[in-house]
Amino acid sequence: MYLLGSLVIIIFNFIGQFPLTYYIIEASKLDVISEDPFEILNKIDRNTRLFLILIPFLFSFFGLWLVVKKLHKSSLKKIATIRQKIDFDRVFFSFFLWGILITLIVLFNFSLNPNDYEWNFKLNKFLVMLPIAILLIPIQTSLEEFIFRGYLMEGFASFFNNCWMPLVMTSLIFGLLHIFNPEVEKLGYSILIYYFGTGLFLGILSIMDQGIELALGFHASNNLITALLVTSNWTVFQTESILIDISDPNLFNEIVISLIVLYPLYLIFMSRKYNWNNWKEKLFSSF
Repeated sequence: MYLLGSLVIIIFNFIGQFPLTYYIIEASKLDVISEDPFEILNKIDRNTRLFLILIPFLFSFFGLWLVVKKLHKSSLKKIATIRQKIDFDRVFFSFFLWGILITLIVLFNFSLNPNDYEWNFKLNKFLVMLPIAILLIPIQTSLEEFIFRGYLMEGFASFFNNCWMPLVMTSLIFGLLHIFNPEVEKLGYSILIYYFGTGLFLGILSIMDQGIELALGFHASNNLITALLVTSNWTVFQTESILIDISDPNLFNEIVISLIVLYPLYLIFMSRKYNWNNWKEKLFSSF
């Protein structure tokens, strides 16, 4: 049933890619220099490109709702949390906490290394991007959390009858799905360690809190604040952000600082705020 459900979600994602595919095909007819769809995609206006890239997630979210509602006779709330309803206080707290931290890190780094950044703020283009980003990026990140830390986590748990294998499996799939991102081409396959580690972090966050609310807030904040504040020419999101990072990419910043320093500190802070206990039992016990 979960395999069938995943297939339905993939089909809806494929349907959602029709506008992007059509746009690339039409653009290719006018491009006499290149027939490479990725090169043509990079020539599209950034706001248009962002909109077209995010549209499939909207279709996929409807597909997920349909699968959970009709195939599993359940609800998105049930796969998201054990609480009576989704705790939006948790979502917003996690969102603003991580957003403030990201902003402070970028501003601190900008003050130390101003030559690593290029000022890119164009008011008209930024104002066009703003509603696209605010409306669609949270849909993209929420879809990923509902699928990986909700739907698939539940499916693997029913199969393995424990918590740690679903955690590993969903993190592995989450990491591998980023294999076609431009970051991999720029940094090599080692960057997949970062994506796998991020999957583990979000999975642990969800298991310990017995719901995906904190992961929802974190993921939305991470992608949205980054899209608005600073992007680079080699990342999957190339937006009309305020700054563009023109420095050479550094795996140390992604893997060591995020996975070894920031993520553990974030887990420790949340564990104290929400009084988590029985870590071993929740993460490694069998049902």
